[in-house]
Amino acid sequence: MPPWRQRDIRQLLWRGVRSKLTLPDRASGIVPLRVLPLPNLKSSRALIIASVMTTMAMVAIEATIVSTAMPQIVADLGGLRLYSWVFSSFLLAQTAMTVVFGNLADVYGRKPIMLVGIGIFLLGSVLAGLAGSMPAMIGCRLVQGVGAGAMQPVAMTIVADLYPARERGKVQGYLASVWAVSAVTGPILGGLIIRSVPWAWIFWINIPVGIAAATGFILFLKEGAQHQRRSIDVGGAASFTVAVTSLLVALTELGNAHPTRLAVAAALFLIAGVMFVVLERRSAHPIVPLGLWSHRPIATTNLVGVVAGMTLIGLTTFLPIYVQLVMQRSPTTAGFTLTTMLIGWPAGATTAARLFHRFALRHLILIGALLQPLGAMCFVALTPQASPLLPAMGSLVMGFGMGLISVPSLVLIQEIVDGAQRGSVTASNLFSRNLGSTLGATVLGAVLNHGLRASGTLEPITSDQLRQLLNTHGLISGEAVIRGGLAQALNLTFWAMLALSVVTVCLALLVPPTAITDSMTEVSRKPVAAPQPESLS
Repeated sequence: MPPWRQRDIRQLLWRGVRSKLTLPDRASGIVPLRVLPLPNLKSSRALIIASVMTTMAMVAIEATIVSTAMPQIVADLGGLRLYSWVFSSFLLAQTAMTVVFGNLADVYGRKPIMLVGIGIFLLGSVLAGLAGSMPAMIGCRLVQGVGAGAMQPVAMTIVADLYPARERGKVQGYLASVWAVSAVTGPILGGLIIRSVPWAWIFWINIPVGIAAATGFILFLKEGAQHQRRSIDVGGAASFTVAVTSLLVALTELGNAHPTRLAVAAALFLIAGVMFVVLERRSAHPIVPLGLWSHRPIATTNLVGVVAGMTLIGLTTFLPIYVQLVMQRSPTTAGFTLTTMLIGWPAGATTAARLFHRFALRHLILIGALLQPLGAMCFVALTPQASPLLPAMGSLVMGFGMGLISVPSLVLIQEIVDGAQRGSVTASNLFSRNLGSTLGATVLGAVLNHGLRASGTLEPITSDQLRQLLNTHGLISGEAVIRGGLAQALNLTFWAMLALSVVTVCLALLVPPTAITDSMTEVSRKPVAAPQPESLS
């Protein structure tokens, strides 16, 4: 067929599509949709996904570098007892703000909330690099967590806006590859930064990446002009934040001999928790829709995310300090043991994305849950003389299992609600994993402190001793005793991880079977912040 005839046929087909996309005239009260030429359909969507990937890369690289460099940071700033709070503060803010920003994305649109999140995250990154003490570092990580709480749910919601269910799983598998690339580059960058320049650049490296991501969203993400204007549940968000914070403080005090602080924190948690439930039931637009959580597929799937997040945070938080201080390995080796987890996660997510249209979603979630205790056994078996390949293998298995859990869980809950609730339900799943990470860092941190106190090692360790443990071997008095106490406390922490992984399996057995749809109308039925036709293909 001649090229000119092919061009005419394409134009006729596109005119037919355009006539279906264009709504009635203004007399009906509906403004016609703006339609651009057909080639822009795919190019616009690809550029938006590139911006999403850049945002994910910023958070993924940050997680790898900070975890690898934390032993050096705590050695410079002091405050070993506050070690887990560097992670807990970030996760607390991320957890609390995930549901808030997920709701705001349904109200004001995805683009403005994403840009606000990037700006807050970059501000926290700049301040973290300037921190001069452990409390200041914890505060800066709190700011970073607020930004991450906006970026993560909105990024996943944008993907759900642009792709139908069956395509979405494949795309999320591709997006998961960002974690694999970050897993490889993160420890390398971390090792170069620690050796060559001040550790502040671990945080400042986010600045150019964040600017690139924000530029992409500004230029390419086009949203509909109409949004649902509704009140924001400020009281629910505030009471939720107070409840979670007091719970973390109470869990921390379980490992300390301060019954008064424990009692006060527990009482505050109960009061704030009751207020939160009352406010959410009365609110016309609750920040955490309790009705969604009462739906069995959503409730059980999110509970799996909570406990799986508690288990996995033990690797990110405590494995690097074990490898560097107990096994006496380099930061690069410690980064390698985490890298395998961040390679296994996207590999599992990609596998799940290719298989969930053939197998039941709950079966994939269950298989991923079963891999969690299998990987945790590698850490229980760790000794100071063990090869780094053992924790690397455990990290790989647990990461692969988490990948099998994450994608089916997200697709499952997104497909049982309408488009107007997709941002909220997506945020609920991410909120569950973040809440699990927050609780896990705090609970496992309390277990670590208990183990240190039981071994008589908590008080003798100072900032100078930590620095010497990192930089010298056998040159300080009592080094063997200190390393032995750390090994004993961290081993107890790994046993707690194993117990949590078993609970994950039990909860995965409760997830009911849920079918997914195959229709593109899942994208077009959303009344909130619907993308323009040129964003669809």
